[in-house]
Amino acid sequence: MKEKNNFLLFKLGLQIFQGALVGLGAVLPGISGGVLCVVFGVYKTIMEFLADPFGKMKTHLPLLIPFGIGGVLGFLGVANVLSLLLEKYPAPSICVFIGLITGMMPSLFREAKQQGRDKKSWISLVIAMIFIFSLLISLKVFSVNITPNFIWYLFCGFCLALSVIAPGMSFSTLLMPLGLYEPFVAGIGHFDLAVLIPGGIGALITVILFAKAVNSLFEHHYSVAFHAIVGVVIAATIMIIPFGSFTSSIESFLINILCLGAGIIAALALDSFNQKFADKK
Repeated sequence: MKEKNNFLLFKLGLQIFQGALVGLGAVLPGISGGVLCVVFGVYKTIMEFLADPFGKMKTHLPLLIPFGIGGVLGFLGVANVLSLLLEKYPAPSICVFIGLITGMMPSLFREAKQQGRDKKSWISLVIAMIFIFSLLISLKVFSVNITPNFIWYLFCGFCLALSVIAPGMSFSTLLMPLGLYEPFVAGIGHFDLAVLIPGGIGALITVILFAKAVNSLFEHHYSVAFHAIVGVVIAATIMIIPFGSFTSSIESFLINILCLGAGIIAALALDSFNQKFADKK
């Protein structure tokens, strides 16, 4: 009996820890909470629950509560740190994030190929890249300055929920080029209701409207959908590269390169851990 209780406690602790990693993945640039859900074997459970919460309440909710607790702790615990780093050291921080994204690319391509890869997959990737490049370049060319407000924080909540619903999508890849990532993360870290309320509403609306559709899309067109996400990630990442800081001085160049390398190494180490954990399951 004692051994059984110890095992249950260990399992509970492991689930909370995994949930914390998912929470970190949801807010850290370049890391996808959805991918970590896939790795830890809870993605299908989450999507089934989101698609039919009342029907799956009794069977799925008890399994997801520990992950939810860990997710909240991981998400909120890192928000203040990220906000401070982006404020004090913008270019090096962004380079670390770019390194994280770059280091996760092999994992994304591996996930995208799980159910095969054909011409349609590559076409969806290219179309997604072109669309994001066009959108973000247009914003720069026409000098569109986005001022964070209720509507934009609704959009942030949409991107946040999408990063869990769609494996491989990191919400930061869209918010950083638009200048929304830092104020959104800062608002979360400071429990600013002006950020949390619209962000929460946006996330809830996204889950209600898109959970079933995204679940169905990945079930029937997995490769095409996932490659489109990879295309979005690639284009959005290129658009946040701080080219000016690389050429401002030799010192800045070296610091940025070191931060870039550190991000890549950290992401590859996390990917290696994820693979080992998945193999042991």
